Amino acid sequence: MSTRTETDPRFDSGALTRAVESADADAMLALFADDAEMEMIDKRAQPSRPAVLHGKAAIAPALREVFSRDMTHEVLDCVVDADHAAYTERCSYPDGTRVMSMTMLDLRDGRISHQSTVQAWDEPAAPRPETGDFARAEETEVLDRARTEALRVGGHTAVRMTLRPGWRWTVDMAESRGTAKCMANHRAYVVSGALRWQMDDGTEGEVRAGQVVCLPPNHDAWVLGDEPVTLVDWPVAEG
Repeated sequence: MSTRTETDPRFDSGALTRAVESADADAMLALFADDAEMEMIDKRAQPSRPAVLHGKAAIAPALREVFSRDMTHEVLDCVVDADHAAYTERCSYPDGTRVMSMTMLDLRDGRISHQSTVQAWDEPAAPRPETGDFARAEETEVLDRARTEALRVGGHTAVRMTLRPGWRWTVDMAESRGTAKCMANHRAYVVSGALRWQMDDGTEGEVRAGQVVCLPPNHDAWVLGDEPVTLVDWPVAEG
């Protein structure tokens, strides 16, 4: 931790550091004047329209919310003179995400009358090109008349299903899944063969090679004819 200069003994920078690093909202709040303002500038609250809180009563819940988060706080630098103080803070989440902030304080009678903070945080890594191969699927399930292979690509799961003639969900899958109908939310491309589906309200339809189907939960489905069905499914729940 860097050296601090304190030319104004009325404002306790040590108390500020202890409050921040221990995530003590009440101790931090005690450093503010009753009519203090807190101003925040970041990606969401841009410079032309910063987020501003007026008064200690409005600042209190904001401090408590920040200090309740699962993160560590570290004051890196703090400098104080008669009327102002400034400090930088580094926060870290358990997953490694970091937030950096720079705060300027206006002081009056040893209390914070105005706080202005500019902060920035790590963004998720940009998507990168990625390929997968069902021949090296991460999960494979083999039943009498069905084979499923699943792998994750780009953060989402893709499933290839191969269904033999005679396959029907209520006959071949219901027992292992523990439900009377399929409760998955499917979005699939049919590579080969033909499949018929029926919803719980009796609505029926067919999907064939080259077509895409989206089936909501509570449905049955079965293979039509003597040709196996192969389809690739991206479950809707995966986004």
